[in-house]
Amino acid sequence: MHDFLPTAYFEGKFIPFTEANISIATHALHYGTGAFGGLRGTINPENPHQVLLFRLERHCQRLSNSAKYLHYDLPADKIEIIIKDFVSKNKPTQPFYIRPFVYTSDLGVAPRLHNIEKNFFVYGLNMGDYLSADGVSCRISSWYRQEDRSLPLRGKISGAYITSALAKTEAVDSGFDEAILMNSQGKVCEATGMNIFMVRNDKLITPGVNQDVLEGITRDSVMTIAKDLGIEVEQREIDKTELFIADEMFLCGTAAKVTPIKQVENYDLPQEKKITQSIKDKLTAINEYKVPEYQDWITVIDV
Repeated sequence: MHDFLPTAYFEGKFIPFTEANISIATHALHYGTGAFGGLRGTINPENPHQVLLFRLERHCQRLSNSAKYLHYDLPADKIEIIIKDFVSKNKPTQPFYIRPFVYTSDLGVAPRLHNIEKNFFVYGLNMGDYLSADGVSCRISSWYRQEDRSLPLRGKISGAYITSALAKTEAVDSGFDEAILMNSQGKVCEATGMNIFMVRNDKLITPGVNQDVLEGITRDSVMTIAKDLGIEVEQREIDKTELFIADEMFLCGTAAKVTPIKQVENYDLPQEKKITQSIKDKLTAINEYKVPEYQDWITVIDV
């Protein structure tokens, strides 16, 4: 049972979450013509009356860019103001997740983006670990990641996530925790809602943005942190067989944070995960406002 925050932003105003409802005829529900964001908030360990939001500006800009694919002009600074107000009104007391969503809100049956009403809402829920912090097992999905020439994969377009849903259920039904998707060229792409990294010979490697991956904000953060820790980072194509002999692997994303991978298919990975743990520890400290040189990544809201 989800523990939703009591107040939502819906159709231009703040109302109780339970009253923020859409029609069964809503256009986006039928055609996947929506785009979403997701960001985490934590309570400042040093001050229970302060909420800390991770990389708010980047999240708002990415959602604004996603809205452009829907021919919807939604400035990032407007999204930012609404999310700050949303947090102030809800006054959360435990770690939580914010879901902003843009969508075609007309009641219609023709798939299109022109001459149609668009709208924007925000809701949230209390959230701890999305995946097991101890690590997960992954299978290679039989489903392939879409191509950028058929979908704008740099946006979090809601309709695109049918592939993630199919892959996730396939993985769980076959005894694994998560799925790894390949792209149409047969190269490693990403998981069902997370980017993927591996370590080989003390080098951190991840698929490049030309491999049909989402340009993840946590992904970008991990690469920045790794470089600051003196870890060499390489963006390149990754073959499936490399995963089986990797020294370390992990998934990362807003919900997943940094989650170690223990097993890929029937191959167990080494238990020692030195680089994964160092990046995870640094990211946790940054989120808790404990690293001065990264404080510009954190937005502080008094509640």
